[in-house]
Amino acid sequence: MTKIVECIPNFSEGRDEGRVGELVAVAKSIPGVTLLDYSSDASHNRSVFTLVGDIAGISEAAFLLCKKASEIIDMTKHSGEHPRMGATDVIPFVPIRGVSMEECVEISQNVAKRIWEELSIPSFLYEHSAKSESRKNLAAVRKGQFEGMPEKLLKDEWAPDFGERKIHPTAGITAIGARPPLIAYNVNLSTSDLSIANAIAKAIRGSSGGYKHCKAIGIMLEDRNIAQVSMNMVDYEGTPLYRVFETIKSEANRFGVQVIGSELIGLSPAKALIDCAEYYLQIEDFNYGAQVLENHLI
Repeated sequence: MTKIVECIPNFSEGRDEGRVGELVAVAKSIPGVTLLDYSSDASHNRSVFTLVGDIAGISEAAFLLCKKASEIIDMTKHSGEHPRMGATDVIPFVPIRGVSMEECVEISQNVAKRIWEELSIPSFLYEHSAKSESRKNLAAVRKGQFEGMPEKLLKDEWAPDFGERKIHPTAGITAIGARPPLIAYNVNLSTSDLSIANAIAKAIRGSSGGYKHCKAIGIMLEDRNIAQVSMNMVDYEGTPLYRVFETIKSEANRFGVQVIGSELIGLSPAKALIDCAEYYLQIEDFNYGAQVLENHLI
Protein backbone atom coordinates (compact mmCIF):
# COMPACT_ATOMS: atom_id res chain seq x y z
CA MET A 1 0.00 0.00 0.00
CA THR A 2 1.36 3.40 -1.01
CA LYS A 3 1.72 5.73 1.93
CA ILE A 4 -0.27 8.92 1.35
CA VAL A 5 0.31 12.16 3.24
CA GLU A 6 -1.69 15.37 2.98
CA CYS A 7 0.03 18.76 3.20
CA ILE A 8 -1.84 22.05 3.51
CA PRO A 9 0.66 24.93 3.28
CA ASN A 10 -0.69 28.45 3.90
CA PHE A 11 0.96 31.35 2.06
CA SER A 12 0.80 35.05 2.92
CA GLU A 13 -0.43 36.07 -0.52
CA GLY A 14 -4.06 36.22 -1.60
CA ARG A 15 -4.26 39.28 -3.84
CA ASP A 16 -1.68 38.92 -6.60
CA GLU A 17 -2.91 36.25 -9.02
CA GLY A 18 0.48 36.11 -10.71
CA ARG A 19 2.29 35.16 -7.52
CA VAL A 20 -0.36 32.62 -6.59
CA GLY A 21 -0.02 31.21 -10.11
CA GLU A 22 3.72 30.75 -9.60
CA LEU A 23 3.04 28.72 -6.46
CA VAL A 24 0.43 26.65 -8.30
CA ALA A 25 2.94 25.90 -11.06
CA VAL A 26 5.45 24.62 -8.51
CA ALA A 27 2.82 22.46 -6.80
CA LYS A 28 1.83 20.88 -10.12
CA SER A 29 5.41 20.17 -11.18
CA ILE A 30 6.42 17.68 -8.49
CA PRO A 31 6.31 13.93 -9.25
CA GLY A 32 4.31 11.89 -6.79
CA VAL A 33 2.20 14.85 -5.67
CA THR A 34 -1.30 16.01 -6.64
CA LEU A 35 -2.63 19.51 -6.00
CA LEU A 36 -6.23 18.81 -4.95
CA ASP A 37 -7.32 22.37 -4.28
CA TYR A 38 -6.17 25.93 -3.69
CA SER A 39 -8.06 29.02 -2.64
CA SER A 40 -7.12 32.66 -2.13
CA ASP A 41 -8.78 35.43 -0.13
CA ALA A 42 -7.98 39.09 -0.69
CA SER A 43 -9.18 40.29 2.72
CA HIS A 44 -7.16 37.63 4.52
CA ASN A 45 -4.37 38.13 1.93
CA ARG A 46 -3.73 34.43 2.19
CA SER A 47 -3.79 31.32 0.03
CA VAL A 48 -4.34 27.75 1.20
CA PHE A 49 -3.12 24.80 -0.87
CA THR A 50 -4.14 21.16 -0.38
CA LEU A 51 -1.76 18.53 -1.70
CA VAL A 52 -1.48 14.76 -1.33
CA GLY A 53 1.41 12.50 -2.21
CA ASP A 54 3.90 9.92 -1.07
CA ILE A 55 6.40 10.80 1.63
CA ALA A 56 9.25 11.74 -0.70
CA GLY A 57 7.05 13.77 -3.02
CA ILE A 58 5.16 15.66 -0.33
CA SER A 59 8.42 16.50 1.48
CA GLU A 60 9.89 17.90 -1.73
CA ALA A 61 6.69 19.84 -2.45
CA ALA A 62 6.69 21.48 0.97
CA PHE A 63 10.30 22.57 0.58
CA LEU A 64 10.00 23.84 -3.01
CA LEU A 65 6.80 25.77 -2.26
CA CYS A 66 8.44 27.38 0.76
CA LYS A 67 11.42 28.27 -1.43
CA LYS A 68 9.22 29.85 -4.10
CA ALA A 69 7.20 31.77 -1.50
CA SER A 70 10.40 33.19 0.00
CA GLU A 71 11.40 34.44 -3.45
CA ILE A 72 8.13 36.19 -4.34
CA ILE A 73 6.57 37.27 -1.01
CA ASP A 74 8.02 40.12 1.05
CA MET A 75 6.55 40.14 4.53
CA THR A 76 7.73 43.70 5.19
CA LYS A 77 5.12 44.78 2.63
CA HIS A 78 2.36 42.37 3.67
CA SER A 79 -0.94 43.28 5.30
CA GLY A 80 -4.12 41.29 5.77
CA GLU A 81 -6.85 40.37 8.23
CA HIS A 82 -5.50 36.89 9.02
CA PRO A 83 -2.73 36.47 11.62
CA ARG A 84 0.60 35.59 9.95
CA MET A 85 4.32 35.42 10.65
CA GLY A 86 5.89 34.15 7.45
CA ALA A 87 5.71 34.05 3.66
CA THR A 88 4.92 30.37 4.10
CA ASP A 89 3.02 30.81 7.33
CA VAL A 90 2.29 27.21 8.26
CA ILE A 91 3.05 23.76 6.83
CA PRO A 92 0.96 20.95 8.37
CA PHE A 93 1.35 17.29 7.45
CA VAL A 94 -1.66 14.99 7.89
CA PRO A 95 -1.62 11.15 7.76
CA ILE A 96 -4.12 9.90 5.20
CA ARG A 97 -3.38 6.27 4.27
CA GLY A 98 -0.77 3.78 5.42
CA VAL A 99 1.18 6.38 7.37
CA SER A 100 1.28 7.10 11.09
CA MET A 101 1.24 10.38 12.96
CA GLU A 102 4.76 9.57 14.13
CA GLU A 103 5.94 9.35 10.52
CA CYS A 104 4.35 12.72 9.79
CA VAL A 105 6.21 14.16 12.79
CA GLU A 106 9.44 12.86 11.28
CA ILE A 107 8.54 14.41 7.91
CA SER A 108 7.91 17.77 9.58
CA GLN A 109 11.27 17.65 11.34
CA ASN A 110 13.15 16.76 8.17
CA VAL A 111 11.45 19.49 6.15
CA ALA A 112 12.01 22.10 8.87
CA LYS A 113 15.72 21.16 9.02
CA ARG A 114 16.11 21.46 5.25
CA ILE A 115 14.26 24.79 5.10
CA TRP A 116 16.66 26.22 7.64
CA GLU A 117 19.82 24.75 6.13
CA GLU A 118 19.03 25.69 2.53
CA LEU A 119 16.77 28.75 2.84
CA SER A 120 17.82 30.26 6.20
CA ILE A 121 14.18 30.39 7.29
CA PRO A 122 13.69 29.41 10.96
CA SER A 123 10.70 27.44 12.14
CA PHE A 124 8.65 26.38 15.14
CA LEU A 125 7.37 22.81 15.42
CA TYR A 126 3.70 22.72 16.48
CA GLU A 127 0.79 20.36 17.19
CA HIS A 128 2.00 16.71 17.39
CA SER A 129 5.52 17.79 16.36
CA ALA A 130 5.85 20.24 19.25
CA LYS A 131 8.60 19.54 21.75
CA SER A 132 6.75 21.31 24.56
CA GLU A 133 3.11 21.77 25.53
CA SER A 134 3.34 25.54 25.02
CA ARG A 135 4.06 25.08 21.30
CA LYS A 136 1.21 22.74 20.38
CA ASN A 137 -1.28 25.55 19.79
CA LEU A 138 -0.63 27.40 16.53
CA ALA A 139 -2.23 30.58 17.87
CA ALA A 140 0.30 30.69 20.72
CA VAL A 141 3.18 30.03 18.33
CA ARG A 142 2.07 32.78 15.93
CA LYS A 143 1.25 35.34 18.62
CA GLY A 144 3.12 38.58 17.91
CA GLN A 145 2.96 37.94 14.16
CA PHE A 146 5.71 38.98 11.76
CA GLU A 147 6.20 42.43 13.25
CA GLY A 148 6.57 41.21 16.84
CA MET A 149 8.51 38.04 16.13
CA PRO A 150 12.09 39.46 16.34
CA GLU A 151 11.48 40.47 19.96
CA LYS A 152 9.62 37.23 20.76
CA LEU A 153 12.50 35.06 19.54
CA LEU A 154 14.81 36.65 22.11
CA LYS A 155 12.71 35.31 24.98
CA ASP A 156 14.15 32.21 26.66
CA GLU A 157 11.07 30.08 25.93
CA TRP A 158 10.74 31.04 22.26
CA ALA A 159 13.95 29.97 20.55
CA PRO A 160 13.09 28.46 17.13
CA ASP A 161 13.17 24.66 16.92
CA PHE A 162 15.27 25.06 13.79
CA GLY A 163 17.34 28.16 13.11
CA GLU A 164 18.75 31.14 14.90
CA ARG A 165 16.94 33.62 17.12
CA LYS A 166 16.12 35.92 14.24
CA ILE A 167 13.58 35.84 11.43
CA HIS A 168 14.39 35.74 7.74
CA PRO A 169 14.32 39.44 6.76
CA THR A 170 11.55 39.06 4.16
CA ALA A 171 10.19 35.51 4.61
CA GLY A 172 9.80 35.63 8.40
CA ILE A 173 9.38 32.34 10.24
CA THR A 174 7.26 29.25 9.57
CA ALA A 175 5.25 26.86 11.77
CA ILE A 176 5.69 23.24 10.70
CA GLY A 177 4.00 20.22 12.23
CA ALA A 178 1.92 17.07 12.07
CA ARG A 179 -1.77 17.08 12.96
CA PRO A 180 -5.11 15.32 12.36
CA PRO A 181 -7.47 16.59 9.64
CA LEU A 182 -8.68 20.15 10.29
CA ILE A 183 -11.56 22.05 8.71
CA ALA A 184 -11.17 25.76 8.00
CA TYR A 185 -14.71 27.06 8.27
CA ASN A 186 -15.94 30.67 8.26
CA VAL A 187 -19.35 32.22 8.95
CA ASN A 188 -20.29 35.64 7.53
CA LEU A 189 -22.51 38.09 9.40
CA SER A 190 -24.93 40.82 8.28
CA THR A 191 -22.94 43.55 10.01
CA SER A 192 -19.82 45.62 9.55
CA ASP A 193 -19.28 45.75 13.32
CA LEU A 194 -16.15 43.72 13.98
CA SER A 195 -16.77 43.79 17.74
CA ILE A 196 -19.81 41.54 17.22
CA ALA A 197 -17.75 38.95 15.35
CA ASN A 198 -15.11 39.14 18.08
CA ALA A 199 -17.74 38.62 20.79
CA ILE A 200 -19.19 35.59 18.99
CA ALA A 201 -15.71 34.14 18.39
CA LYS A 202 -14.96 34.47 22.09
CA ALA A 203 -18.20 32.69 22.96
CA ILE A 204 -17.51 29.64 20.78
CA ARG A 205 -13.75 29.06 20.96
CA GLY A 206 -12.44 26.52 23.38
CA SER A 207 -9.74 28.72 24.89
CA SER A 208 -12.34 31.12 26.30
CA GLY A 209 -14.88 28.56 27.49
CA GLY A 210 -16.63 27.59 24.27
CA TYR A 211 -16.31 24.40 22.23
CA LYS A 212 -13.19 22.37 22.98
CA HIS A 213 -12.26 21.68 19.36
CA CYS A 214 -13.01 25.13 17.94
CA LYS A 215 -10.52 27.95 17.39
CA ALA A 216 -12.13 31.24 16.34
CA ILE A 217 -11.38 34.90 15.71
CA GLY A 218 -13.36 37.81 14.32
CA ILE A 219 -12.22 39.19 10.97
CA MET A 220 -13.36 42.10 8.82
CA LEU A 221 -13.91 41.42 5.10
CA GLU A 222 -13.15 44.89 3.77
CA ASP A 223 -14.11 44.09 0.17
CA ARG A 224 -17.65 43.13 1.29
CA ASN A 225 -17.86 45.42 4.36
CA ILE A 226 -18.99 42.54 6.56
CA ALA A 227 -17.63 40.89 9.68
CA GLN A 228 -16.74 37.21 9.74
CA VAL A 229 -16.21 34.55 12.39
CA SER A 230 -13.17 32.65 11.10
CA MET A 231 -12.60 29.19 12.56
CA ASN A 232 -10.36 26.16 12.59
CA MET A 233 -12.30 23.05 13.59
CA VAL A 234 -9.60 20.71 14.86
CA ASP A 235 -11.88 17.72 15.56
CA TYR A 236 -15.11 17.74 13.54
CA GLU A 237 -16.47 14.69 15.38
CA GLY A 238 -15.80 16.10 18.83
CA THR A 239 -17.30 19.45 17.80
CA PRO A 240 -19.42 19.10 14.64
CA LEU A 241 -19.88 21.98 12.21
CA TYR A 242 -23.64 22.18 12.66
CA ARG A 243 -23.33 22.68 16.42
CA VAL A 244 -20.99 25.63 16.01
CA PHE A 245 -23.10 27.05 13.16
CA GLU A 246 -26.28 26.94 15.26
CA THR A 247 -24.50 28.56 18.20
CA ILE A 248 -23.22 31.37 15.99
CA LYS A 249 -26.76 31.98 14.72
CA SER A 250 -28.04 32.12 18.29
CA GLU A 251 -25.28 34.45 19.48
CA ALA A 252 -25.70 36.70 16.43
CA ASN A 253 -29.41 36.99 17.14
CA ARG A 254 -28.58 38.56 20.51
CA PHE A 255 -27.03 41.48 18.61
CA GLY A 256 -29.83 41.74 16.05
CA VAL A 257 -27.55 40.25 13.40
CA GLN A 258 -28.12 37.38 10.97
CA VAL A 259 -25.84 34.80 9.42
CA ILE A 260 -25.71 35.49 5.67
CA GLY A 261 -23.53 32.59 4.62
CA SER A 262 -20.64 30.31 5.45
CA GLU A 263 -17.64 28.97 3.57
CA LEU A 264 -15.13 26.16 3.60
CA ILE A 265 -11.49 26.98 2.92
CA GLY A 266 -9.78 24.07 1.22
CA LEU A 267 -11.14 20.56 1.59
CA SER A 268 -13.31 18.84 4.17
CA PRO A 269 -13.76 15.18 5.05
CA ALA A 270 -17.06 13.99 3.56
CA LYS A 271 -18.32 12.74 6.92
CA ALA A 272 -18.19 16.25 8.40
CA LEU A 273 -20.69 17.43 5.79
CA ILE A 274 -22.81 14.30 5.89
CA ASP A 275 -23.10 14.71 9.65
CA CYS A 276 -24.60 18.14 8.96
CA ALA A 277 -27.06 16.66 6.47
CA GLU A 278 -28.08 14.00 8.99
CA TYR A 279 -28.66 16.66 11.63
CA TYR A 280 -30.67 19.12 9.53
CA LEU A 281 -32.71 16.45 7.72
CA GLN A 282 -33.37 14.70 11.04
CA ILE A 283 -32.65 11.32 9.48
CA GLU A 284 -33.54 8.52 11.85
CA ASP A 285 -31.26 5.49 12.33
CA PHE A 286 -28.81 6.80 9.72
CA ASN A 287 -25.86 4.52 8.94
CA TYR A 288 -23.01 6.44 7.34
CA GLY A 289 -21.09 3.37 6.22
CA ALA A 290 -24.06 1.54 4.73
CA GLN A 291 -26.31 4.31 3.39
CA VAL A 292 -23.86 6.56 1.55
CA LEU A 293 -23.53 5.35 -2.05
CA GLU A 294 -19.94 6.45 -2.52
CA ASN A 295 -18.81 4.30 0.41
CA HIS A 296 -19.68 1.22 -1.62
CA LEU A 297 -17.66 2.36 -4.64
CA ILE A 298 -14.28 2.87 -2.99
